[in-house]
Amino acid sequence: MGSYRVCMCFTRKFRVTEAEPPDDVKEAFGKYADGGTHMTADHLRRFLVEAQGESDDAAAAAAEDVLQQILQKRHHITKFARHALTLEDFHHYLFSADLNPPIHYKVHQDMEAPLSHYYIFTGHNSYLTGNQLTSDCSDVPVIKALKKGVRVIELDIWPNSTKDDVHVLHGRTVTTPVELIRCLKSIKEHAFSASPYPVIITLEDHLNSGLQAKVAQMLSQVFGKMLFYPESDCLKEFPSPEELKYRVIISTKPPREYLEAQSIKDTENIHIKRKDFNEDVWGNEPSSLTADQDDEDTTSDNELTDLNENNEEDSDTEAPEYKRLIAIHAGKPKGGIMEALKVEPDKVRRLSLSEQALEKAAQSHGTHIVRFTQKNILRVYPKGTRFNSSNYKPQVGWLHGAQMVAFNMQGYGRYLWLMQGMFRSNGGCGYVKKPDFLMNIDSNNKVFDPKTKSLVKKTLKVKVYMGDGWHMAFKQTHFDSYSPPDFYTRVGIAGAPADEIMKKTKKKEDDWTPVWGEEFTFPLTVPELALLRIEVHEYDMSEKDDFAGQTCLPVSELKSGIRAVPLFDRKGEKLNSVRLLMRFEIL
Repeated sequence: MGSYRVCMCFTRKFRVTEAEPPDDVKEAFGKYADGGTHMTADHLRRFLVEAQGESDDAAAAAAEDVLQQILQKRHHITKFARHALTLEDFHHYLFSADLNPPIHYKVHQDMEAPLSHYYIFTGHNSYLTGNQLTSDCSDVPVIKALKKGVRVIELDIWPNSTKDDVHVLHGRTVTTPVELIRCLKSIKEHAFSASPYPVIITLEDHLNSGLQAKVAQMLSQVFGKMLFYPESDCLKEFPSPEELKYRVIISTKPPREYLEAQSIKDTENIHIKRKDFNEDVWGNEPSSLTADQDDEDTTSDNELTDLNENNEEDSDTEAPEYKRLIAIHAGKPKGGIMEALKVEPDKVRRLSLSEQALEKAAQSHGTHIVRFTQKNILRVYPKGTRFNSSNYKPQVGWLHGAQMVAFNMQGYGRYLWLMQGMFRSNGGCGYVKKPDFLMNIDSNNKVFDPKTKSLVKKTLKVKVYMGDGWHMAFKQTHFDSYSPPDFYTRVGIAGAPADEIMKKTKKKEDDWTPVWGEEFTFPLTVPELALLRIEVHEYDMSEKDDFAGQTCLPVSELKSGIRAVPLFDRKGEKLNSVRLLMRFEIL
């Protein structure tokens, strides 16, 4: 029972009641329990195969397991007691995010193709605790990223003030440094806590050859045999994630990424609008922005300057022992974008482009980018004016085959939710196989053109039944001081431009366990890259609606049937007990 004070002398009382099973759940129970009041393991197995799309073998094992777990949890019975589910038990099972999740949680993709065939969970300035200009540098965000499955860690390395050691910091800003050795030791300790697949360290290198030699020594001492580097000068083809399990890979030298930001010597020089540090709780709608418009930024970068600045090849003064440890060479080609996207027959490399440079190049060179990424690695990074560590739309990179779409992992908001959603794929291992259409070359030697308007390939039907768990995760007056919340759900697609849309349910007034029962249909032209976006908000008549949870799920990984969908806070941390009951159907 919850009490809300309406005025000095009057209190409204509301009971948090458990909503009864939706009609579709009752119907399924009736059908598969053969009209009876109890569902046996065999009934449940049939339901899992016919309604939930599970394989026979998986369903047989799951049915027994579910029965045991639900009966023990709900009735604390011994193995000699009743061995069947009531309608309420069945509903409880379907609404359990642990027992009935919306996607697969195991690695199931082919992991034996070259690295260039995968999207890789990639961090940008992985050592920053907050904004890009004044926050601390630390190994803590690096550890956090690795624990969340991030596989590419970026470190900017600079000489310390006495020029005899190496620090990690964001150059030309007033971020406080952290020692490189500390970051390396933390990477070693936590590299494989979330995934056995390789960790790639991209070094933004600002060192002389003496300090490069020192870095080589550190890398060898810290990682030892974990370090992978090629026998020959450079790789002809990247090895596979499977071959590189539990290995650490070094990649450098990318183009200078701080060109857009002016040199800043102290905090007095930092002229930034307050809004740059106070990002809206949710961020803008991904479909409404492009790199050139958002945040009302004007940039000093001429889109492709990062290809033309500092064009010199690595000089001969570079420490040979350092150069030997670089497995993924980041080329700095002379000339424009076409030179940068050249595919060399006997050499693979990595190219870095800013989000704007990619958008600019995509306008006229989309197919060249796709061809380049079939063999080589493309890394996309946030423009330099994102002082507040905000992010950009990842779909542009993914649609062009870019493997490393680098994100500020501390830049919470809708874009990061999309990134987290993408890498829930393939068991959350940090490597997701690119769709075949990006890797194929047809009989006319042509590759996929991202600008092509495709026909609808699949249709996703989503039904939002109900939600629960907020009363356990939030204080009674979190959403409204005077009454229970008025929840509504937004559901839609992020992906190819033609597929992007958001819809919403009606709001349910004064209810901690809202029941909506609304269905939505989404036609998909590129289902392989579609993410199902789900957000719950609490309607507020006088102010901005309150955020009540979100998740993003890869459409290609969705399990069909009635599923429990756990929700997360805006940082991507799971909300205790908060979940939706939904049904998915892919036609």
